[in-house]
Amino acid sequence: MPSMIRTTTLPSGEAVPVLGQGTWKMGEDARRHADEVNALKLGLDLGMTLIDTAEMYASGGAEEVVADAIAGRRDEVFLVSKVLPSNASRTGVPAACEASLRHLRTDRIDLYLLHWPGSVPLAETVEAFEALKKAGKIRHWGVSNFDTHEMEELVSLPAGDGVQTNQILYNLSQRGPEFDLAPWSRQRGIPLMAYSPVDQGVLARNASLEAIAARHDATPAQLALAWVMAQDGVIAIPKASKQEHIRQNVAALDIELTREDFTEIDRAFPPPRRKQGLQMI
Repeated sequence: MPSMIRTTTLPSGEAVPVLGQGTWKMGEDARRHADEVNALKLGLDLGMTLIDTAEMYASGGAEEVVADAIAGRRDEVFLVSKVLPSNASRTGVPAACEASLRHLRTDRIDLYLLHWPGSVPLAETVEAFEALKKAGKIRHWGVSNFDTHEMEELVSLPAGDGVQTNQILYNLSQRGPEFDLAPWSRQRGIPLMAYSPVDQGVLARNASLEAIAARHDATPAQLALAWVMAQDGVIAIPKASKQEHIRQNVAALDIELTREDFTEIDRAFPPPRRKQGLQMI
């Protein structure tokens, strides 16, 4: 039986797991294809039913890995993909969406994101997203790598308040969003989706986290992931292409951080005291 992973709620009212599966850098090497597919399948078995991908990842290759992983179980999955800013025009969005649907071998994407702000007017992209919703090609839309001022511009547009999430770089090494973006998003009930929650493995080797992790019989990577998931209205989407890492990620859900833990973590990774520009990788 899949684990009961706690959820957070999108503005639409739909509940989604706070722990999902990322796919950045999947689909780049055919020799790893089977391992990547099997890792995603195990994640689904364990309740990580949110899978995040993008047309940019391996030029559709990651979407094809996802297609193999979800074959025969599409209805279990909350599927997220992203459109490149260069494809974010009135005609570019539907064409990119059709390509992603072909790669994913599905008839709909649950959450379709603009990958980062670009030169196409946001109003045009939102209009294209809304048209895809009406056509049943996507169920929800959102954005990625948007800072606070960009979110403010977005929600001021016609239908801009339909945004369901903002996917950003957020982890213990990158706490800048806590200064204004995270509070702004929480106030409006828009969850943040944290990519690279273990800082691409850097935090897995962090000495400051080792002692705290040891108290929980956990690894530093699990502790860093647990910290992200402890933040209100945040969804973590770590990438794991090995089954061992999938199991470790799910086990991080059982870590209950104490007030002492949070104090020690803040000492090692101080929260921001001023506005910092949103970082992206």
